[in-house]
Amino acid sequence: MRALFEAWNADDIDAFRELYDPDAVMRMAQDWPEPGPYVGGEAIMREFEQLRQTWDADAAEPIGDFIDVGDRVAVRHIWRGAGQGPEAEVELTAVWTVREGRILAADYFHDYAEALETLGLRE
Repeated sequence: MRALFEAWNADDIDAFRELYDPDAVMRMAQDWPEPGPYVGGEAIMREFEQLRQTWDADAAEPIGDFIDVGDRVAVRHIWRGAGQGPEAEVELTAVWTVREGRILAADYFHDYAEALETLGLRE
């Protein structure tokens, strides 16, 4: 999952795309402007490309440990966007379901404790 952050921050959309299974599903955090769900790798990539086009520069930075539970990985991170209006900073926790090195599902949460609960853990 570290490769996902590296590809995003390097603006390597091809490497980023390769990490998602063609049949992946992405569900955004509650109150996200475009909540989805996004079904299929291409729909997910369109959403990320739209997000990227909204800002002149952006980056995602892990701020916690990568927590592995079975085939799922969770990480708390901060996403920052700058340019085209006020700067943005959003803290999210992503829970990815991974099989054979590809993301099958991505679920985003504003609440870290809620994300951990999906893994059967507590903060």
